[in-house]
Amino acid sequence: MTSAFLIIDAQYDFCHPNGALFVPNADRDVDRMAGLIREHAGQIDYIVVTLDTHHVLDIAHSLFWADAEGNHPAPFTAISAAEVDAGRWVPLFQAEQARQYVRDLEAGGQFTHFIWPEHCLIGSRGASLHDTLTDALRYWTQQRNRDYVAVQKGLYPLTEHFGIFRAQVPNPAVPETQLNTALIADLNRFDTVYLMGEAKSHCVANSLKQLLDFAPELVTKLVVVTDCTSDVSGLGYLADPIYAEAHARQVRFIESAELAKQWNMANVSQ
Repeated sequence: MTSAFLIIDAQYDFCHPNGALFVPNADRDVDRMAGLIREHAGQIDYIVVTLDTHHVLDIAHSLFWADAEGNHPAPFTAISAAEVDAGRWVPLFQAEQARQYVRDLEAGGQFTHFIWPEHCLIGSRGASLHDTLTDALRYWTQQRNRDYVAVQKGLYPLTEHFGIFRAQVPNPAVPETQLNTALIADLNRFDTVYLMGEAKSHCVANSLKQLLDFAPELVTKLVVVTDCTSDVSGLGYLADPIYAEAHARQVRFIESAELAKQWNMANVSQ
């Protein structure tokens, strides 16, 4: 039986207490991920890490928007299509595309548009993997003589890109926003795909939802490692329908200690 790890956005800005958008308990999540990788390197055949990566002038950052007095929205401000159409918040760049994006976001049943602290800026420390995970990945590579795969998302500034497989509102003219069928096919080579990372409420949840919607062949292979992912404070409820659907579709959920126990037992029986 072969297995792959899909680790979502385990980056400094999310996983270190000094990060720009620290997810409470994400540092402990990283410790558990790294422990699994180090202690069970021989049972992990493939690792994909995703890297949320943004420009400063991103549609989900404050500088992109202003009110009538020129004030930028504070981080953690929700911006609705109705507010944009009423002029409450005005996009300062590519205005018509931005207005249409917010409308399309809501029409497609996605999360309401939200302003985040500037995070995972391209080339910054915040965009890098957490050091604890990087060290574990290097150890795994040394043990297995194969490299981990890193996949960036979020560079196109006119759409959120929570889920790794597709932007929230794809742009037909921008390939990086389209469904990543190559990554889906890559993961489908393995018997089991373990999903973990940050944040449970957003990028992990949306990656899970995209697998449910666009890769049904992977659903039976999918396992969510529940104590290797955490919610953005106060926003976990947003993803409740996604996890409810996953449970209804028979996606498996497991804690890291139980997974390690299963792997240890498999080693003993060999």
